[in-house]
Amino acid sequence: MMPRSKEIQKQMRKKVIEIYQSGKGYKAISKALGLPQTTVRAIIYKWRKHGRVENLPRSGRLTKITPRVQRQLNKEVAKDPTTTSKELQASLASVKQDNDPKHTSKSTSEWLKKNKMKTLECPSQSPDLNLIEMLWHDLKK
Repeated sequence: MMPRSKEIQKQMRKKVIEIYQSGKGYKAISKALGLPQTTVRAIIYKWRKHGRVENLPRSGRLTKITPRVQRQLNKEVAKDPTTTSKELQASLASVKQDNDPKHTSKSTSEWLKKNKMKTLECPSQSPDLNLIEMLWHDLKK
C-alpha cells in the first residue's frame, strides 16, 4: 500500500473553489494548478458537501494520557523494548494511601503487595484530600 501524499494547503483548496465558481471544469482547474483531476474533484465534492475547505475533525478516540506520561512510557520502553503493558502499568501507577480502615484492611494490603503497587502515604482524613471539606472551609469565610 502506498503512503498518502502530503495534504493540499488550504490556500490551494480555496483557489480550486474560486476557479470552479468562475465556471471552469475539473480538467481546466487541474491543468491551471498542476493538481490531479481526482484531487480537484475531491476538493470540490468536499466543499459542496460541507460548505468549507478546511479539514474536518478527525474520527477516533481522543488520547487520555498527557504528553508527560507519554514521554515516561517512551523512556521505559526505550530501556527495555520487551517490557509488557502490565509491567508498564505497574511502573507508572501509584496509589494514594490515606490510611482509612477500608484501605488498610488485610485483603487490600495483600492486593497492593501482590500487584506491586507503589503507595503514597498521606495523613488519615486529611482535609487536603477531601474536596467537600475545602468547599465548606471556603463557604465559612
